[in-house]
Amino acid sequence: MNMKHASIFAGTVAGLALAGTATAGMNGLTYDFITADQGDYTVRVYAELDSGNRVDAVFGNSVYNLRMDYLDGASAYQNSLGGPTSTSVNSAFFALAPSLEWDSYVTIGALYSDGTPFANNALQDIGITWDDWDPDGGSLFADNGTWFITPVDPQGEEQNGRVLIAQFTTFQGDGPIDIHFEAGFQGKDGSGDTWQAGHSVDISIPAPGAVALLGLAGLAGRRRRRA
Repeated sequence: MNMKHASIFAGTVAGLALAGTATAGMNGLTYDFITADQGDYTVRVYAELDSGNRVDAVFGNSVYNLRMDYLDGASAYQNSLGGPTSTSVNSAFFALAPSLEWDSYVTIGALYSDGTPFANNALQDIGITWDDWDPDGGSLFADNGTWFITPVDPQGEEQNGRVLIAQFTTFQGDGPIDIHFEAGFQGKDGSGDTWQAGHSVDISIPAPGAVALLGLAGLAGRRRRRA
């Protein structure tokens, strides 16, 4: 993975970066294939980290674009009760609206607004225009924006070498679906030094019939690919 150096964020995200940042600390992006139901599929994207490292921000600026594109004419599934970040996904509503659990959203570490699997969810965002993505299901892009937590929030700490970054759900239709996701990332290593890096991942889900065959083979429950 090609890692670029950036010492400051541009514009509204300038205050999140620290002087003397390094490019080490993150090994890439992977994804897990979570579920497929009647043509819908859900993947969760993770930052892969060395032990003791953490993620504090996912951003786009003049050095790193932040973008998520559904290819092949697909679009994101956006639940009307949810929102663009995990702070908008209230797990208490799942019993009444089960499809809310599969909303498309971004995060750092926490699955839902209650912070699961952490005690709370301290995620914030600034400078990102969400309108094209939520509720319209289009592409997500930012060159001067971020979603972030503070360096003392536990949800940024690696769990088994990874930190959850996003959940994407879409409708497959008749053919395969590809998703491209890229961003800049900032965090701290085990020594407390700040790092920044740019990473991307291409997510490919086959046509529904092929997904069914993968499930029968015991492979559809978990798919991971390193960028």
